[in-house]
Amino acid sequence: MGFELELALLLAIAVTGQAVFAVFEVETPAWQKILKWSLVSALTWATYRSVGHLALAVPLGLGLLGLAFHFWWCARHGIDPVHALPRRRYYELRGWAWRE
Repeated sequence: MGFELELALLLAIAVTGQAVFAVFEVETPAWQKILKWSLVSALTWATYRSVGHLALAVPLGLGLLGLAFHFWWCARHGIDPVHALPRRRYYELRGWAWRE
């Protein structure tokens, strides 16, 4: 099996991530999301070319680092890390315009 395993994992992470964490990225521009996934995919592919299936550690490791940072950042700013509440405060901290 070639790079298919890594592609399957990237797809699973992308689909699950959108379903679970979309509330945290409501106002993030599409280009930033596309750039993020392009970089993760390219880094995973480049790592696969040198170390094979150990490249699975790239998306998993980046995801765990991102999740740890998210929980730390939310706790530091008084935001519920699962529901992004209070929503107005979350928008304010992200620099997004609050719309009633």
